[in-house]
Amino acid sequence: MPIISNVDRTGSRSPLVIFVCVHNAGRSQIAAGFLQAVAGDQVRVISGGIEPACQVNPVVVAVMREIGIDISDVTPARLSSADLVSADYCVTMGCGDACPVVAGAEYRDWDVDDPSGLPIERVRRIRDDVARRVDELLQQMLDGPDR
Repeated sequence: MPIISNVDRTGSRSPLVIFVCVHNAGRSQIAAGFLQAVAGDQVRVISGGIEPACQVNPVVVAVMREIGIDISDVTPARLSSADLVSADYCVTMGCGDACPVVAGAEYRDWDVDDPSGLPIERVRRIRDDVARRVDELLQQMLDGPDR
């Protein structure tokens, strides 16, 4: 598990949330889409993978479109060290020991099923689970450290 330090963060800015999963084709894209939709410019959002796929899972794109969030133009990406160093929050989703640990960032590990190969009904449940978790994370971010 790589450990990356973000101790060089300076200045006042919107917090950066990074969502990480293995292929960056499902769970992390759902989470990033939700957070961007509900938080707007209150946060900066990056999603990335350890071993990025070629495209976002089409079923994931479809279930997000059902609720008015269009992620059809996103492409799976590999996380860079520069992204990780800037993170205020790092949320990993099922990549186990391969996921980075970002020193100085608030770290969360969400146990979320991988939507790859699942029927649309199960992917909807994953979407709804991730939406609930994103709402909780955003509320905690907005409440601040004295919550």
